[in-house]
Amino acid sequence: MSDFKLNVKVRDDLGKGASRRLRREDLYIPAIVYGGNKAPRPIAVEKSAFYKAIENELFFSSLIDLIVDGKKHQVVVRDLQRHPFKPLVTHADFLRVSAKEEFTMNVPLHVTGQEECIGIKEEDGELHQLMTEVEISCLPKDLPDYLEVDISELEVGTTLHLSNITLPKGVTSVALSHGEEYDYAILNIAKARVRTDEEIEGEDAVGTEGEEGTDQEQDQESSEGEGEDKS
Repeated sequence: MSDFKLNVKVRDDLGKGASRRLRREDLYIPAIVYGGNKAPRPIAVEKSAFYKAIENELFFSSLIDLIVDGKKHQVVVRDLQRHPFKPLVTHADFLRVSAKEEFTMNVPLHVTGQEECIGIKEEDGELHQLMTEVEISCLPKDLPDYLEVDISELEVGTTLHLSNITLPKGVTSVALSHGEEYDYAILNIAKARVRTDEEIEGEDAVGTEGEEGTDQEQDQESSEGEGEDKS
């Protein structure tokens, strides 16, 4: 389990205007921490350390220590709100966790053994990964950074499900806890699809038509431009 620490301060100045002022100062990010049978608490997270932390995939599946006035509060990140077109985080949500209470969390699913995979290396197959993360339930001390599945021995036509993942001790799959009918597929090795000559020719024809259409539009625009100059 990875350790992350973030220095934060309590926000007393609330509202959209206060959040905008905080972002303009460019030192802190507006955030909130909730859960744990305590009232939600608006906070501000030190920006430089936060941006460095979110570059690491493990940050999103790890316990995080929020340091408020020298006191440590253990949390996990629950949600990030991002700017619609700028690479900026505008707000963060953190969930308090208790050492004695289980909680749910999405953790990354890592696939290993692709280079040795029989279905890919010897049978011209390809990997179709259907899940990139899995929802689990556990105590904070049992939270894994990620789950892993090895496909080195898989052949073409093989499908793996949630039940094929070896879960660490103390960790359960939320989906499987609802019954066998929720044993969703996580990946499969399928025969690589080969395009026919007709399909390739059809794609080329579509591309040619698109180019012709573009040329005709340009000619039309040129003619219209010449007409405007003359008038």
